[in-house]
Amino acid sequence: MIEIAAKLVREQIPVFLCGEVVECFISFTNPTLPEHKIAQSNNDILENLAWATAQVHCICNSVFQERQLQAPDSSMANDTSLTAAMRDQGDIVMATSPKILFCDLRLAPGETKSYLYRESLPMSCPPTYKGTAIKYYYKITIATQRLGSKVQALRIPIRVLPMPTVIRPDDVPALCNETNEELAPTNPFLETRKTESKLEIALHHLQNITARRRPNFYLISNKRGTVGRFCLFKPAYKLGEDIVGTLDFTCRTVRCVQVSVTLQCEEVLLKKTPPAQQGAQADPEASAPSGKIMTFTKHHEVCLGLKQTQMILPIPLHVTPTFSTELVDIRWQLHFEFVTSASEELKPTEGENWQAPTDIMIETMIWNLPVTLYPTTPQQILQHSGKHTLLIK
Repeated sequence: MIEIAAKLVREQIPVFLCGEVVECFISFTNPTLPEHKIAQSNNDILENLAWATAQVHCICNSVFQERQLQAPDSSMANDTSLTAAMRDQGDIVMATSPKILFCDLRLAPGETKSYLYRESLPMSCPPTYKGTAIKYYYKITIATQRLGSKVQALRIPIRVLPMPTVIRPDDVPALCNETNEELAPTNPFLETRKTESKLEIALHHLQNITARRRPNFYLISNKRGTVGRFCLFKPAYKLGEDIVGTLDFTCRTVRCVQVSVTLQCEEVLLKKTPPAQQGAQADPEASAPSGKIMTFTKHHEVCLGLKQTQMILPIPLHVTPTFSTELVDIRWQLHFEFVTSASEELKPTEGENWQAPTDIMIETMIWNLPVTLYPTTPQQILQHSGKHTLLIK
């Protein structure tokens, strides 16, 4: 029996950005035999594994998968035993090249062999996302096989955050003023300047985008008049930040009774005909994208009699930032619901104690304001990965 144990180097933070390096410790151990075992041959002492590989997979579960499964798949006949062991529920949209850890490994009782697996995530891969119609999830797959046995796999889940297209590391160096330091005279008493990687430069640029404050003012009105003015201090936010805005009712001509603001995620499916069915009958709804709304944090306040108020919406760390692929487009918005009333009973009279009426005529106005969510540094997200084990008997 051989025990396989895998643990991420960043055990407390199993979160990575696109383009970042994933590191994982993989140990193969032959546990000691029981002392009461009387006789054992040489074949019983040494445990043998033929080979072991490791790679990163991105699996996609979507509504399009059911259509693709209805069509015959001609590639099934060319699958190997390794491909069959890697197959999971869903389509593999990204897979790194498998790296061979060893070939013909023999372990004596109590002996352990450890390996370090390192792999860079592609910049173009989709992020981890758990939606209603589409799901993307990542895993490190460690596959091994004993002679004469089937392939067995150990899977380690990880979370991947997207790197926006506007700040891809390949495009960032063009924004920086680089100088050729090789032409400068060398000084042995000065420390060598450490050059930043492309990923570090991209993170600095991401920090500048989300820290830039650009107040935007919106005049809110309906068919009866002006309700108020809303101010949003910046349109771009990182995961874990608070969306702060103010509402000013001093310019109103219509009284606002209460207001609620909700942070919503819109999942827009970009419908298309699956590749296996392009020659078949076309779907009449293939060109019409459909969207589903998911609600997160909410701020509610009764603003009757208030001249100014503010709203604070925290952005959860477990959500997925704004991104887009061939199948889905993830957008974020602030959903406002203003409850207004033109009733004269809401106007207090001078010199008398005002009492709120029991019933009033109200109208509800809905307004959606798009916002952009960016990823944060993985060190800000604390998750426990733990140790993953697999026993091969």
